[in-house]
This record gives sequence, structure tokens and C-alpha cells, in this order.
Amino acid sequence: MSTFTEAVAGTRPAGDDPVLRIGTRGSLLATTQAGHVRDALIAAGHPAELKIVRTAGDESAAPVAEIGVGVFTTALRDELAAGNIDIAVHSFKDLPTAPDERFTIAAIPPREDPRDALVARDGMVLGELPPGSRVGTSAPRRIGQLLALGLGLEIVPLRGNLDTRLRKVTDGELDAVVVARAGLSRIGRTGSITEAIEPVQMLSAPAQGALAVECRSDDPETANILAALDDAGTRAAVIAERALLAELEAGCTAPVGALAEVVESIDDDGRIFEEISLRGCAAAADGSDVLRASAVGSLAKADELGRAVARELLDLGARELMGVRTESGGAP
Repeated sequence: MSTFTEAVAGTRPAGDDPVLRIGTRGSLLATTQAGHVRDALIAAGHPAELKIVRTAGDESAAPVAEIGVGVFTTALRDELAAGNIDIAVHSFKDLPTAPDERFTIAAIPPREDPRDALVARDGMVLGELPPGSRVGTSAPRRIGQLLALGLGLEIVPLRGNLDTRLRKVTDGELDAVVVARAGLSRIGRTGSITEAIEPVQMLSAPAQGALAVECRSDDPETANILAALDDAGTRAAVIAERALLAELEAGCTAPVGALAEVVESIDDDGRIFEEISLRGCAAAADGSDVLRASAVGSLAKADELGRAVARELLDLGARELMGVRTESGGAP
């Protein structure tokens, strides 16, 4: 990704630097994401290599909601804390919302398209799927919002890597699957998409499409190198979305959607400035209702904006609607 390479170039002179060990899960998507970070570092004169880390999520075929908190991130963080790797690259939406003082998210690179994507037989879009169509997803957020559309769809639990999921459509086992568009983009499979689902129909998971590039808090040199990868607009948007999730005290598997975007506004003197527009929703698992709230605020107050939208959802009855269990210290 040229944006990565251009950003990191020149952060420190090339030389006999030690090889930066980048921890990643072993899936095609995970190694592709981490590979972009590695390639940018190498291009800038910072030797780097990938180190594959097996996680609990890779060992189980059960839905993520059943496996539990931090299923894709704990093993990577354990390796980072132990000094076996220098950098961990996570899909940001998988990280717990509760901060861990051992680590710092040194970079949030430019985000991929955060929308969900439909991959359906015969090139169909959501509105063309006949009642009774079997649609694969295990995410409560997607399930609640899909059912709320009133299309009469049958939701089928789904796990596995992206190729496995797509193959269930081509083999005729399912009529469609819903997955993150960002993942398909990163592995070059956007040609499989039959519809990019607009936020008015389905809000994506908080931080979907964004990466978290993490290092140890006591490693300022690596943090300084990685900071050049950071995209300020993406960071502000993700902070707002994850603050909403944290304020709801809902986990990363809860039926909560959030999407923040940097937008241009005009003040009374005709000057253009940037703000964050945040939309959030909380859905009933059975699709019986979806609560929505939105607000606009400054980039510098992204966290406050996210929490304010969450409080509006709570006032509307979000906790009762979702049946969310409060988790001490925040949830993933």
C-alpha cells in the first residue's frame, strides 16, 4: 500500500537496524494486512519480518460469540508482552475496548471501506433475495439488522476464512453470505461482491476496516517508527466508534453498529473545517427493533462524541433491547 510506504519513509535513517518482528495470525487476510505494514517498514529502511502466531480463534470453528472475549488478540498480545515480537497487527474491531497499559496503539493506518458486503448467488442484491433465502453470518450485529429489514431471510451460523465462506455460496450450500468488504478488498476478492450494503440498511461494527498496529508501551523507538503510519482522520473515527461501544458496556460480539466519518462543515464566516459525523445503532437479536442515534462533533473530542451517542441509545432503551451483560472494565 503506497500510502503506508510514503508515510513511514524518513522516520529514521536506514542502517544496521534490528529486524522488527511483526506478529500476525496465519490466515490469508491477517498475513496480507500485516504484510502491508512489513513492506512499508522495509521500503523505509527498517528491516521487518512476519511471525505467525496461532490464536484460540484459529483452533475453534464455533461462532465468535460463543468462544469469548479476545479470541483473536490475546495470543498476539501475550507474544508482544513476552518480547517474542515487537509489533502486533490486529483487525481493530477484534481488540477489547478496555485499555491495556502494557501496549500502545502506535498507528491506525488509513481505513478500508468499512461497509458490510453481500456475496449472493446469481448476482443478487439484498432486496432481490426471495423469502426463505439462507444467508450466512454469525455476527449478532448483522443478524439483528438483517432480520429487521423484514425480508424473511433464514440466518445460518457461519465461521471460517473468507474463501471458505464464499465457497458456501458457489457450492449452493447458502444463497448468500455477509462479510466485511474490507477483508475482501485486502485479499483481492471484491469481484465477488454483489452489493456493498449501505449504512442506512446496516451499520458496520465499530472500527471495522481499520487496523491497530500495536507495540509495547516501553518501546518508544518502535512507537516512533510506527507513528508515521498513523492516519489522523481514521484514528478520530475509530476512537468515536469504540467509545460508543465502551459506553454501552457491550462486547465486540454485541448487536451494536457504529460508523464515524470525517466531514467538512462551514462556519458562520464561510470557513471550512472538519468534524466527525457519528451514527450508531443497537439491535434486538431477533430483529424486532433497531434503535438509532447520531451526532456531529469535533475531531479533538471524538471520545466524548462516541459516549454521547451511546448515552442517547441507552436513554432509548438499548441495554434492555440488546440484553447486554455488563462487563467489568469494558468489553471487546
